[in-house]
Amino acid sequence: MALFFSRPPAPSNDTPAHALDRMFILIRTAFILALVMLAIWLVGDVLAVLFAAALMAVVLHGLARMLRRHLRFIPYTIAVALVAVALLSLITGLIWSNGPAIGEQFLSLKSALVAQSGDIHDHLSHSSFGRIILDHIPSTIGGNDKSSSLGSFGSGLAGSVTGLLGSAFGLLGTIFVVLMAAFYFAASPSIYINGFLRLVPPHQRATARKLLFAAGNTLWAWTAGQALDMLVVGLLSGLGLYLIGVPLALALGVVAGLCNFIPYIGAILGAVPALLISLSLGTREALFVAILYSVIQFCEGNILAPLIQRRAVHMPPALAILSQTVFGSILGAPGLVLASPITAALLVVFDRALPPLENAEQTQLAVDEINNEELAAQQKEQAEQDKKNVGDTQASSHTDIKK
Repeated sequence: MALFFSRPPAPSNDTPAHALDRMFILIRTAFILALVMLAIWLVGDVLAVLFAAALMAVVLHGLARMLRRHLRFIPYTIAVALVAVALLSLITGLIWSNGPAIGEQFLSLKSALVAQSGDIHDHLSHSSFGRIILDHIPSTIGGNDKSSSLGSFGSGLAGSVTGLLGSAFGLLGTIFVVLMAAFYFAASPSIYINGFLRLVPPHQRATARKLLFAAGNTLWAWTAGQALDMLVVGLLSGLGLYLIGVPLALALGVVAGLCNFIPYIGAILGAVPALLISLSLGTREALFVAILYSVIQFCEGNILAPLIQRRAVHMPPALAILSQTVFGSILGAPGLVLASPITAALLVVFDRALPPLENAEQTQLAVDEINNEELAAQQKEQAEQDKKNVGDTQASSHTDIKK
């Protein structure tokens, strides 16, 4: 494989050499893309499990490094084991102490959602505009077709729940495989990194190692920031729903926090159950819930997310939504959940692998995104930030030397 990806010797004549070099690059790129697409098509589910395990391994590795900064005498493998045991103990304790209450609330939430969905379906079916809406909604989630009715909607929902319960053992098995693989990845990361680097041509291994480390650091920063984001959104949603008087506030807050792992689309998914439940209380409560989620998402998008993106890769909103569409269509639900971390890792790899764009601000000027005065202010701010970064680096170097 290394021979296939290595560059052939350049001919002596310059013009044919450049043409041959460009042709070789095109052929190699097309072959790599074809292999990647074939692998995704054949073993997409396996790749999703592999990336989920790698993402969890990055989390364990990052927490173990934080532990070793304070307790340097602990070996790295022991630190990973301690982190894994601590996480499992924390999850087990939360489930043991709050599991029954959360489980009861989720069962009540499911029953309330089914009943509320039936009421909405019945209300829409009594108007011509409502029937038009129902005709464009899949029957599996309450829409109309030639053989569907409200009763079939209930049976379809029951069938979906039965299928979900039937696949529970498969889901639990997948989670077990992901956790075990993540632990072994994190316990000995050098073995797997070096094994991957042996597949790369020798003259490109240094670059490949830097790209792998950059992707790992980005995934760690993204995951840590996203965990904080989910916690804040879940707490604010649960507290706000409780103050409004919406029942099942705890379960709805957990749903909002978990759904926020998926940027943009997750905010909508997390708000839908709360809106459906609030509709049963009245229009005023539904309006308050809509305002609550709008305020939370506004603060999350304009205050919390920019603070997170300072440490992680900046992901343009349009690219994030398109990546969720692409990976969701290829890998299904796992692709939708993992689309953002996959895209974040790919962005940092491409950013480090490709040369920087010169005079990028000229594009902003051409499309009137900024004017000359704003450009001058940006350049001045960037120069001050670069100067500050250099000073921080020098201070850190002097501190390390003293140590």
